[in-house]
Amino acid sequence: MTPSAFELGLNSFGEVATDNGRALTDAETVRLLVEEAVLAEAAGLDVFSIGEHYRPGHVDSATPTLLAAIATATERIRLGTSVTVLSTNDPVRLYQEFSTLDAVSNGRAQLVLGRASATESFPLFGYDLAQYEQLFEEKLDLFLRLQREETVTWSGAFRAPLTEQDLRPRMRPGGIPTWIGVGGSPQSVLRAARHGLPLMLAIIGGRPQRFAGHVDLFHRALRQAGQDPQPVGQHSLGLVADTDEEATETWWEYWQPVVAQVAEERGFYAPTRERYEAEIDQGALFVGSPDTVARKIARTARELHLSRFDLKYDIMHLPRQARARTIELLGREVAPRVRELLTKEPTHA
Repeated sequence: MTPSAFELGLNSFGEVATDNGRALTDAETVRLLVEEAVLAEAAGLDVFSIGEHYRPGHVDSATPTLLAAIATATERIRLGTSVTVLSTNDPVRLYQEFSTLDAVSNGRAQLVLGRASATESFPLFGYDLAQYEQLFEEKLDLFLRLQREETVTWSGAFRAPLTEQDLRPRMRPGGIPTWIGVGGSPQSVLRAARHGLPLMLAIIGGRPQRFAGHVDLFHRALRQAGQDPQPVGQHSLGLVADTDEEATETWWEYWQPVVAQVAEERGFYAPTRERYEAEIDQGALFVGSPDTVARKIARTARELHLSRFDLKYDIMHLPRQARARTIELLGREVAPRVRELLTKEPTHA
């Protein structure tokens, strides 16, 4: 991977924004996402991705529909998912949605498949959380066969069998780029390698360098499985502003209450200011001025041998103006600076 080929993109979880202190409606936030994707394309970013959640304050529950709307408003930027919860999706329907998106967008569709960290979709769609692992494995097998084979005959435990099924519209030959999202499980790393799929590391806390072993495992497993080399990407949270101080204060105001709620739900650490600043300095928060964020992305890209970095730029009630400024700065200043830094020899600065 040459520095010029390094990709930078955006991830959204469809979190409701504010405008002059007023929380936008769900419908306004949906339309804002389309506007932000257009802005991302104009700023020169490579990928715009949307997640899949089923909780108040998030409007990303119908991701393929949102991406199709964005496809009609853009021309170049690639369109994908932050993570599609494959375990509670039907692979046949998912194939049809993304083959249609790929057609509408003229070949710009891609997606990241994951097992889910938020599990609201399991009871919503009638799935047993105890079958978390089996659901994902079976549905991944079917989804990849649908992409790679013209006619599919298949049977499994969780959906009706298929007999010589030929789905339409057809995807491009070989299917669309399909990444496996990993939050830390070595088994998920091995699964991606076994299927010959790219790896997307979701690093939302702690030092990114601790994932170096996962990357090494991935490349070794690919070789052992006789698969071609595959790219590795990273998804992390953050905000870019004109100065480090502005970025740090703005993100803290909106990040702190979100993490406090998650900590209560899942037993995570309390979001103290000290820990917050440590996450910015050495951890997984990419918060700061364009130069600060660019240096951190470039350093992490070297250490983890990344070919792609996606910034999760929205967080509950973050003002739309701060979201827009992050998009502008990430595309126009951070991205070229990262590529410039990656052309230089690594330093210990």
